[in-house]
Amino acid sequence: MAKCIAKCDAFRPMALPDRNFVRRVDLTSLQLFVAVCELGSIGRAAEREFIAASAISKRLSDLEAALHTPLLYRHTRGVDLTPAGESLLHHARTVLYSLEKMQGELSEYADGVRGHVRVHANISAIVQYLPEDLGVFTREHEAIKIDLEEHLSSEVLRAVQEGAADLGICHAGQGSHELQTLPYRQDRLALVVPAGHALARKGTAAIDFVSTLDFDHVGLHTNSSIYVAMHQAATEAGRAVKLRIHVTGLDAMCRMIENGLGIGVMPLRAFELMKGGIASRLKSIALKDAWATRQIQLVARDFSTLPVAARTLVSHLRANADGPQALAA
Repeated sequence: MAKCIAKCDAFRPMALPDRNFVRRVDLTSLQLFVAVCELGSIGRAAEREFIAASAISKRLSDLEAALHTPLLYRHTRGVDLTPAGESLLHHARTVLYSLEKMQGELSEYADGVRGHVRVHANISAIVQYLPEDLGVFTREHEAIKIDLEEHLSSEVLRAVQEGAADLGICHAGQGSHELQTLPYRQDRLALVVPAGHALARKGTAAIDFVSTLDFDHVGLHTNSSIYVAMHQAATEAGRAVKLRIHVTGLDAMCRMIENGLGIGVMPLRAFELMKGGIASRLKSIALKDAWATRQIQLVARDFSTLPVAARTLVSHLRANADGPQALAA
């Protein structure tokens, strides 16, 4: 009974402001709390942060005691946020983001440009443009480390919004309304078919996407920007995409197409870079649709407050960018 009373007392609202609160809430605990929230599990957070799960659990319990309120609902599948936890997550991300900004400003006083830039990009950017652009950058700035991860465009935007990535490179679309964007590269989509396919034998240089809907398609993930554009175009025409198989990469798509499992839509330059091997037995046909020409964009919360290393990378990528150089909020 005494233990129960003590536990309940720990979560009672504070009658007066606690001046020692800042001293009892450390940054490491906030970082671990954010990690647990993002991954939905103490165990997965422990693996990512290279720390014992018991140590994270202890820090979270101390954090709840300091705040006098539960932050998480713990269950066998992981954790869910309480209303107080939702509020703390918002404030914790703001605090950690402000610290990153402070680090960026202070780093300007260091000799030379050093740093670590976390970049999330979609497959179109990674396959078509980033190998060359980042290769040149790393040779010119050997002291800057770049961590690059491939994700769907929607996931890239979320990572930038939540502070998991400094810079995003993707098709921003409508999901970027709370972020800043800069144009990077033009991305043109094409239809890829086997060399002996009926559409290839017609010898047409370009085709409307709707004309492909009589055939089976090999598609990327249903949340990918390419598939979303295909699905929307088909819906507007009152048709449906005959999606026979999903794949996770462009090489896999070409292999499926070569073996007669369907036709596919992919970035034209990515296909051209694969010339030889499988791609030599396939044919690309330009798409006439307006949505087939897309803008790959650089995405950040606020470009002006990025750390120096990240701003240096943005400047390098912008030097090679297609299109206007104006900032679009």
